[in-house]
Amino acid sequence: MTAFEAPDGQGLLAKSRDGWRQIKTSWKRFWRLVAYYLPKGLYGRSLLIVITPMIVLQSVVAFVFMERHWQLVTERLSAATARDVSAVVDLLETYPTPEGYANTIRMANEQLSLRVDVVGNAALPAPQTPPLFSILDQMLSDQLSDRLKDHQFWLDTTRNDGMVEIRVKLGDEALRIFTRRSQTYASNSHITLVWMVGTAIVLLSIAIAFLRNQVKPISQLAAAAESFGKGRPTPNDFRPRGAAEVRRAGFAFNQMRERIERQMEQRTAMLTGVSHDLRTILTRFRLQLAMGRDFVDTDALNRDVDDMQSMLQGYMDFAKGETREAHGEFDMEEWLARIEDEAELRERKVMTSLRGDPIVHVRPNAFGRLLNNVTGNAFRYAKTVNVEAAHTANFLTVTVDDDGPGVPSDRREDVFKPFVRLDEARNQDSSGTGLGLSIARDIARSHGGDIRLEDSPLGGLRAIIRLPA
Repeated sequence: MTAFEAPDGQGLLAKSRDGWRQIKTSWKRFWRLVAYYLPKGLYGRSLLIVITPMIVLQSVVAFVFMERHWQLVTERLSAATARDVSAVVDLLETYPTPEGYANTIRMANEQLSLRVDVVGNAALPAPQTPPLFSILDQMLSDQLSDRLKDHQFWLDTTRNDGMVEIRVKLGDEALRIFTRRSQTYASNSHITLVWMVGTAIVLLSIAIAFLRNQVKPISQLAAAAESFGKGRPTPNDFRPRGAAEVRRAGFAFNQMRERIERQMEQRTAMLTGVSHDLRTILTRFRLQLAMGRDFVDTDALNRDVDDMQSMLQGYMDFAKGETREAHGEFDMEEWLARIEDEAELRERKVMTSLRGDPIVHVRPNAFGRLLNNVTGNAFRYAKTVNVEAAHTANFLTVTVDDDGPGVPSDRREDVFKPFVRLDEARNQDSSGTGLGLSIARDIARSHGGDIRLEDSPLGGLRAIIRLPA
């Protein structure tokens, strides 16, 4: 490029972009390095969040105090001391007689709290090296220089008796002045700093104890979840506590654990029931084939095949309860209309009612299977069925009453177990598998609700389905 050639704009833009990339890369590396040394646990990070602002605040306050208060007070005290010394020097020079010296020294001692004496034919000591970080030595020396422009002086602020010594050259004599250190220096300012640091330590102690109590429930929740994930029992002392959000997480974990345990029990019972029932049917097959020889009762075999098919279909329906169907809208009004049509086909008497919004947000297919299983049992064993649905701001409650034979109160939980058939029970029929109510409760609990059974005013059984709306 010649001396008069304009620079390439695209080249400058590319260099600028490269520079920004390097800055961003360096910044990311810096923060990765900081993150590497930062605490990894919640307790350590919480303490860092509390301690860091407090340290910054205390540092800023201390700096402002030292800059605005301590330095300002020391400067004014030093100026006052320098004025007093200058006044004594002026009086001695104005009244150089022995009587004037005596009156001046007396007034300095009584009125100015200065101890003054005159040393004849004395030279000033050699200058001392000023103490490091001595604000008093610097300020008092500057103030004396401004006041005693035509006089040499010597200053000692390092005495151990709490006094400051000042010597001023007066002709062939030297004026020696002693003043208390507290008159020239804000010596009690450190008390404020001590109070600041002490208060910070007390507050940090309280914060540390408080944070420990707040983090402990989270650690216990993590330990309980880890233990449950490894197949171990949950610690006996675990219970939801701490802040509201932590308690909610603890309750949610307990509900999840209980639901998983119930599902595992249901699956175990289901597999046990399937193996037992299939083993029974296969045994009948074997006996019929062994005893039939040339003639086999095909009708009996067909019935057994139908039973196996019904059993396997029930198993498939039960397993569908675990599928993650997307949430959608379910029209309760439309479903109640279908229930009335079904009752007419079955020649049953039904009464329906709906209070509240007919649209509920659930998994539509699963929720429909839940309702159909409950009402199907009622239609199967009763002549009169009453279905009431109430949709409030918080819950959806569906109550199904019938006038059937009912279920004994001590066996009502058993009917929710897979493949359980009660003697003289409602679900004992030629085509039942004992999975209908198990599927219904599993779907209800997967929605965060439940089903319970009670005595019905109609004389039979009441099923109450309650879900969060």
